[in-house]
Amino acid sequence: MARWGITLPLIGVPVLEHRALVSELAGLGYTDVWSAETSGTDAFTPLALAAQWSSELRFGPAIAPVYTRGPATLAMTAATLAEVTGGRFVLGIGSSSPAIVQRWNAIPFEEPFKRTRDTLRFLKAALAGEKVSADYDTFSVKGFKLERPPAEKVPIMLAALRPNMLRLAGREADGAITNWLAATDVAKVRAELGEAELAARIFVCPTEDADAARALGRMLISTYLTVPAYAAFHDWLGRGEALRPMHEAWAAGDRKAASKAIPDEVVDALVVHGSVDECRSRVAAYQTAGVDTPIIALLPTGGDQVEQVRALAPKG
Repeated sequence: MARWGITLPLIGVPVLEHRALVSELAGLGYTDVWSAETSGTDAFTPLALAAQWSSELRFGPAIAPVYTRGPATLAMTAATLAEVTGGRFVLGIGSSSPAIVQRWNAIPFEEPFKRTRDTLRFLKAALAGEKVSADYDTFSVKGFKLERPPAEKVPIMLAALRPNMLRLAGREADGAITNWLAATDVAKVRAELGEAELAARIFVCPTEDADAARALGRMLISTYLTVPAYAAFHDWLGRGEALRPMHEAWAAGDRKAASKAIPDEVVDALVVHGSVDECRSRVAAYQTAGVDTPIIALLPTGGDQVEQVRALAPKG
């Protein structure tokens, strides 16, 4: 089936005020609700609630960091969400970023590829009901077994930007979750992943005020794409030279100059904006390019976000 996802909670909307919207998403054509975890809501609580408001949608965190919860805690949380969603749960995990892991959670951000790989391998065994005693490269687990393993397999998807993680996602996981890419980048990502499910969070700003959309896009891009993993991702995608002035200004501590240095064409490639119809068409272009599950992340425009979600639903 063609999937069409939305990121919830919406920015600035209390979690409990999403009930009416969630209950109508499936009827609008949405198939998925994906959460995010930075400094707002956690990745799992909104999904547990939303699962009680819809019996049709699929739910997943995009993503839960592999550092900020112990391996056993992640397994227990995934098993619980699999139960409360009636088996409609996908576990999205990833390394996250040094800011979230180390600066905010006081956990060393070390060997992110290995930590993600090790957590994936542990979770596959634990969620299958096995008793796990294993020494992984980045942690050891002794004698853990879920009291109530999920009745059905819980798919696990990895946050992946570059070839090594994409290949790991294709080889050992059930798919990859990516973001901050253009529709024209999808083929390069898909070539590394293979045939596994590819989900992409797509930032959508439904406004015909291009200057306002670009201003918001520049602020977000300068914040995200200066993170080393995202900088390397866009070097790999071929935007290194276009983003070089941004990186130089950011390194010099001039945040405003960094934002101003981002070319319009980069903003327009990475942030979907325009009329609602134009935005919906551009999201659909990601599907045409090879994304299985586009996940709209609605950016605030001052308009009614609930109405915008309704309007961005796929057209039959």
